[in-house]
Order: sequence, then C-alpha cells, then structure tokens
Amino acid sequence: MEARGPKKHLKRLHAPKAWMLDKLGGVYAPRPSTGPHKLRESLPLVIFLRNRLKYALTNCEVKKIVKQRLVKVDGKVRTDPNYPAGFMDGITIEKTGEFFRLIYDVKGRFTIHRITAEEAKYKLCKVKRVQTGPKGIPFLVTHDGRTIRYPDPVIRVNDTIQLDIATSKIMDSIKFESGNKFNLM
Repeated sequence: MEARGPKKHLKRLHAPKAWMLDKLGGVYAPRPSTGPHKLRESLPLVIFLRNRLKYALTNCEVKKIVKQRLVKVDGKVRTDPNYPAGFMDGITIEKTGEFFRLIYDVKGRFTIHRITAEEAKYKLCKVKRVQTGPKGIPFLVTHDGRTIRYPDPVIRVNDTIQLDIATSKIMDSIKFESGNKFNLM
C-alpha cells in the first residue's frame, strides 16, 4: 500500500539540518504548511518562536502567541503556527517592537539577524524567471513566489531586486555579475 494524498507528518530525523533540531526532542518535528517557500528552504514559525527566540516553551504557547495576531511575516499578520518563513523574510513581533530577518550562515543553517524598523520595510529577492504573459505583459517571478508585472527591462534572471514590502514595487536592482559585492544565494 502506498500513501496517498498530502503528507501531514514530519519525523524529526528527516527534518532539514538547517533547523538545528536536537535528535532527542521527540519523534516528530513541526511540518511547515504550504506557502511561498519550499519545505527544505523554510523554517516554521513554531521553531522560530520556541527554539530560537525562546518566547514560548511549548507548541501550545506558540499557538496562543500567533493567534493573538502579534507576529507579522513580510508585513502580513500570520496566524498559522506552521507558516513557512524563508530566506530573507522579515519577521516582526508587534508587542516587543522587534524586527528579524532570516538568513543562512556559512554552514547553510538558518540564522536570525536583528534589523531596524527601516530595514523591515524592504526585502531582497532573487529573480528566478523573467517572461511575457498573455497580451505581451512582461513579468518576473522571485525566489519567494512573488510575481511582479511590468519590471524594468534591464532586470534578468539571477539578478537581485530590492522590493518595497508595502507596495510590492521594485526599488533597486543589482546585476548578477562576477565582482559584485552582493548576490543572493
């Protein structure tokens, strides 16, 4: 017999190493919900709040924090405790007035980087696809699944764009070339 349908569980040993979970913390790990990032390239809010920030001791406490609408990911309130926060996502906690950005360290593990309120207003995205849609409308797709219509024609695949979170408009772009100081992934 084969398993049919969506997978709902995730064994702790099969969880991504980037999460840095201990082996003896139970049998299961929180499985991220479907969202903008892939399972292997995301970190559920439960692990972020409970294991990294130590704001809660149990999964139940994390649910209570999230259901009070105190946590924002990229400027939007998220009430799902298993919401997948991914690379370069800005996480805001309203009550404490703290802002974080999820980035990778040298070994490919998720690191939490504290940022200012000004930095939380934008995010850097890698361009995955540039295409023309129906009726000749150009658009691009970023690494976190955003679709932006009518981009600057200079922007190509693998370039990095600076995106205003509130309006989803492109503020700046960096070409993907050797010698550039900054390129995503």
